[in-house]
Amino acid sequence: MKLKNNIKLFITCDSGAGAGKTTASKYISKKYGLDLLTSGLLYRMVAKKLLDAKKNPRDFSFLKKITKNITRKDLNSIKLYSPKITGYTSEIAKLKKIRILLKNYQSKFAKKRLVIIEGRDIGSLFPKADIKFFFKCSINIAAKRRFKEFRKINKTITLKEVKKAIRTRDLEDTKRENSPLRVPKGAVIIATSKLTKKQMFMKISKIVERKLFIKYGRKFK
Repeated sequence: MKLKNNIKLFITCDSGAGAGKTTASKYISKKYGLDLLTSGLLYRMVAKKLLDAKKNPRDFSFLKKITKNITRKDLNSIKLYSPKITGYTSEIAKLKKIRILLKNYQSKFAKKRLVIIEGRDIGSLFPKADIKFFFKCSINIAAKRRFKEFRKINKTITLKEVKKAIRTRDLEDTKRENSPLRVPKGAVIIATSKLTKKQMFMKISKIVERKLFIKYGRKFK
């Protein structure tokens, strides 16, 4: 669906691991022509560069350097999904300076005409977004979904390991001092445990198109 040139739309998608935000964001991005940013990849990228360079996560000059010119290539590396980087990402995501630097990047990205950003605190960072989605599902369903993804790049990983990592990461992100994982004020909650992808897509499409109709009337496409 191609939206008209006068249409402006900013959507945020938040959730813990495996609840559906990435799948939903990719679908919305493709269907409505929105530029997509997965904010979690920003933190994974920083974690990888810190580990590779053996730098202290409080080395502000190094952090400023690596976050100044972030490229698509940086964010699309398959190496960002290793268990080591996944664990370290949760640690560095607590640091205020890192969050501030990456917020600058996210803010510039959010100024685009048609944009969707997914993460774990985006709806709270951008409270004036047109639509703020928050996805929820059970830990068992989330673990099975993430296990299926991780097995493609790590054949030795177990479902038990994935489930433990998700529980730890979500708990840490909920309790962190800086921009914790929360349901943003005014968010539309999508419970995905019992939804197929098709059902989820239909549900979020109705919400998006209702918002477009309210803002622009019938002629938004």
